Amino acid sequence: MACCGHCQEAGELFTDEKARTELREYRRNGAPNTPTRLLIDGLKTLDLSSTTLLDVGGGVGMIQHELMEAGVSEATLVEASPAYLKVAENETRRRGHADRASFRHGDFVDLAPKLPEADLVTLDRVICCYPHMTELIQASTAKATRWYGLTYPRTRWFLRWAKPVTDLYCWWKDMDFRIYLHEGVDEAIQSAGFRRFYQTETFLWNVALYERPEAVTT
Repeated sequence: MACCGHCQEAGELFTDEKARTELREYRRNGAPNTPTRLLIDGLKTLDLSSTTLLDVGGGVGMIQHELMEAGVSEATLVEASPAYLKVAENETRRRGHADRASFRHGDFVDLAPKLPEADLVTLDRVICCYPHMTELIQASTAKATRWYGLTYPRTRWFLRWAKPVTDLYCWWKDMDFRIYLHEGVDEAIQSAGFRRFYQTETFLWNVALYERPEAVTT
């Protein structure tokens, strides 16, 4: 499936070389000590046995690999970069999880109507790379039957100053890709029927986990 212009540029930005480098680092050191690591550690406190995962913008598959080893039975990874998707699929095969995983290339919002629901939906550093926050959250929360976990940028004054510089660089490179500092992320998720039960921060990132209250009581 063809991506939107923004996602096509993401595929050109997140290249084979970057994907291979990230995978080598992951194999050597595990998930980095960043919001990704905090998100994974938070999710591992849940009872993930026999659960399903939908990982949006999954990169080389760190969340999928870690959580499948922690009890997730089936996983679907959606990624706009063909290079990262290929690396994630190959690593999944190497780890012996290929029969329990599926991979989809494209813009998640466009793909969402045909994707299965999952107990857990994750978005690690995805909201900052997508132009339409409301549509992304609506599409992804609709797929989560129990839990929803994500990382997204904190609102910091220096990030607002840095954004015009990154936009200028992308313009100079004739790229549709941009970095976005969206407002109201937490409010949009809670409006979709979720309750936040965990949140932590790094210098630049929010890390948050949510649950559907009705799923807890059933």
